[in-house]
Amino acid sequence: MASLLSADPPPDHAAEPDDERPDPLRSAMGGLVDLREPTARELQKQGEAAATGTPEAGRTAAEVALSRGPRGILQLLGPGLITGASDDDPSGIGTYSQAGSQFGTSTLWLALFTFPLMVAVQETCARIALQTGVGLGTALRRKFPSWLVGVCVAAVFAANTVNIGADLGAVAAAGGLLSGGHISPAWLVLPAALVIGFMQLRLAYSTIFRTFKVLTLALFAYVITVVVIHPAPLQTLEAAVIPHVALDQAFLGIVVAILGTTISPYLFFWQASTEVEEMKAAGQRSERQRRGTSRRELRAARIDVGVGMLFSQLVMFSIILASGSVLHGPGRDTIETAQQAAEALRPVAGPLAFVLFSVGMVGTGMLAVPVLSGSAAYAVKEFFGFRGSLAERPLFRPTFYGLIVLAIAGGLLMNLLQINPIQALVATAIINGIVAAPILVLIALLGRDRRVMGGRRSGSWSTALVWIATILMGAAAIGLIVTTL
Repeated sequence: MASLLSADPPPDHAAEPDDERPDPLRSAMGGLVDLREPTARELQKQGEAAATGTPEAGRTAAEVALSRGPRGILQLLGPGLITGASDDDPSGIGTYSQAGSQFGTSTLWLALFTFPLMVAVQETCARIALQTGVGLGTALRRKFPSWLVGVCVAAVFAANTVNIGADLGAVAAAGGLLSGGHISPAWLVLPAALVIGFMQLRLAYSTIFRTFKVLTLALFAYVITVVVIHPAPLQTLEAAVIPHVALDQAFLGIVVAILGTTISPYLFFWQASTEVEEMKAAGQRSERQRRGTSRRELRAARIDVGVGMLFSQLVMFSIILASGSVLHGPGRDTIETAQQAAEALRPVAGPLAFVLFSVGMVGTGMLAVPVLSGSAAYAVKEFFGFRGSLAERPLFRPTFYGLIVLAIAGGLLMNLLQINPIQALVATAIINGIVAAPILVLIALLGRDRRVMGGRRSGSWSTALVWIATILMGAAAIGLIVTTL
């Protein structure tokens, strides 16, 4: 079908829908709706721009952007930056806070250790999308048995839904803290979900993208918190560079949780999908137009991913250091709720640390929940091969947006069951740690496949790092299961 598509459709012609099938829900309506494919102008949300905040032609403007020096590099920051920032969602904040409160700074070295692993994994996902012109779900489905990829996609959707529920609960809890206890968190969960749902359903993708960039600033709250606390420099340096390992259930559990929330499966799909969205926004509507990439474009993606992952790990480092310096020690209770994590900082580090912790959790939650629900929808639609995008109107893509609503509704249901948000956050991170290993195996194999990637296969160092991440996460998950049993 792709060969029948024109190379550069004018805006008043039907939108070029790749080789994807029509929306299932829309098709099932039969005679109730007009089933013709809308024009490109009709399909776009109101206010949709030609690009989404990165250079005018997405990755294809890499040469122009890189020639501008530091200013050009800032322009290149897009999917990788958003992916890195969304990695430090309330799931990560809760997990890192528990790690610090229970084990002090003994897990601080994981921030430096996992950085090259994260870069390699996310760069491989971006590379696959840029070379094939399709999202990760589609690329995996074409290479591996459908049942295997389907199981992985189903696991990602389930884990994302649980993660959304935990993040919504954490956002509501932090909002309640900022109100001074005058507003119950139970009253804030639904408004937060409605705001996020409205943003995804109604706002143009370019607006959503710019909003995400602004929300990344909330993460600086945790860096500032470290400055306020003034941890011991020599002890911090020692904990950061000298690994500490304990072969007991509690420590293995928190290591799996840290790995799961740091190298999360939803990030793989989001990175690839947003790379494809950038190319579509640049006018490359068909898969044929998007297929193939240049060294310059890969370099631009590598810079974007590297900066995003560095930002992510800086925040992880700051949270573990702050909670390990303040909340760990004899006579201090284990952190189990968002209120405990924030309020424990107030008497020791002052009200500013308390406010920063709470504001950071609200901001990161509002960034992460759309990424979680969006990546879940992209993964499912890519696996089944139907159309859908955050840049397109829900009227013409009801199945895609229905998946987003379903994931958010599932998260709301979790909160109605009154599940402890911080405990759910850590449990979700452990689930992600177990699910990630098999998906990473598929990504590593796909990234080195000559038939799929041609001359843009992953390099030896990148492939080795992806396999190290795979083995490490698999071993940690198996170790946790064995010690538990």
